[in-house]
Amino acid sequence: MLKSASIQSFGPLPNAEFRFAPGLNVVVGENGCGKSQLLKLLYSLLKVQADSRELSKTALQKSCADKLVGVFRPESLGRLVQRLQGQSKCEIALRMETSAHNLSISFATRATTAVQVEKSPKIGLDKSPVYLPTRELVTLCPWFVPLYDNYHLEFEESWRDTVSLLGNPTIKGKREATVARLVKPLEEAMGGKVVVDSATGRFYLQVPGEGKMEMPLVAEGLRKMAMLARLISTGTLLEQGYLFWDEPETNLNPKLIKIIALSIMSLCSQGIQVFVASHSLFLLRELEILAEKPEFKAVKQRYFSLKATAQGIELEQGDSPDEIQTLVLLDEELKQSDRFIGLEG
Repeated sequence: MLKSASIQSFGPLPNAEFRFAPGLNVVVGENGCGKSQLLKLLYSLLKVQADSRELSKTALQKSCADKLVGVFRPESLGRLVQRLQGQSKCEIALRMETSAHNLSISFATRATTAVQVEKSPKIGLDKSPVYLPTRELVTLCPWFVPLYDNYHLEFEESWRDTVSLLGNPTIKGKREATVARLVKPLEEAMGGKVVVDSATGRFYLQVPGEGKMEMPLVAEGLRKMAMLARLISTGTLLEQGYLFWDEPETNLNPKLIKIIALSIMSLCSQGIQVFVASHSLFLLRELEILAEKPEFKAVKQRYFSLKATAQGIELEQGDSPDEIQTLVLLDEELKQSDRFIGLEG
């Protein structure tokens, strides 16, 4: 479990220590404040620890750099360093629940193919993190992975990672009952089950009484739900892992956002540490409502607000939205209500 991240001079992010909850972590803020960058940074470094066969400082110097470049797609690694005055240096330290997983790296603006590993983990992570972008990825299966691996494509490497996970087989055995419980609300909202053709690797929505519908013909919001349902069905998102989801509310109406919020809280209760970046006050409030239900009372939460000021991006963090003074989402909702009331007057 990721307990905290100390970040200095990385992109637009403020120099601060982000302290995370073992359950739900929600990041809000205006565009350009670094919400997505925070999720991608944490995902990249955890992914390296989960996938690396060798955890020596020498091996991690290149693998961390390669992953950061692959996920962020800068022209060079040094472009990720925050430029304040002349040459600068970025420093990142991840503190895990188990200290043997701790990782600290640094790199400067001139860095190209390697980072400096200040502290390397002694053991790798048992579960690989999952990153879900704002768009769905099921329609990229199965052709995207071989294309990405054999050609230079300007797509984020996190897409390749997730598409490869979508292709995993569904699990069998004792955990099937848990899978069925978790995917039930998703399947009810989609009106069917997600199935894959074993010969072609293509995904379909199996609708009772209507047969299979090609996934590209399914509404994009439902395809996002299909992506989540598939990752649960394969066991990738089932227990003791990490989910990073950038704007899960994109292309979803309020009714479907409620289902997504329920799925997020259900995953947290299964032991998944979830990180969400959002612009949606509706999603935020729905998560709050669910958190008060008896079945989710044990889910620990943490909220983060990133706000642009004259001095740069500022961070507020707390265990509930009420502890965040500059909650941009709520401010804009209230301003809109004032404007609407003004029209009626």
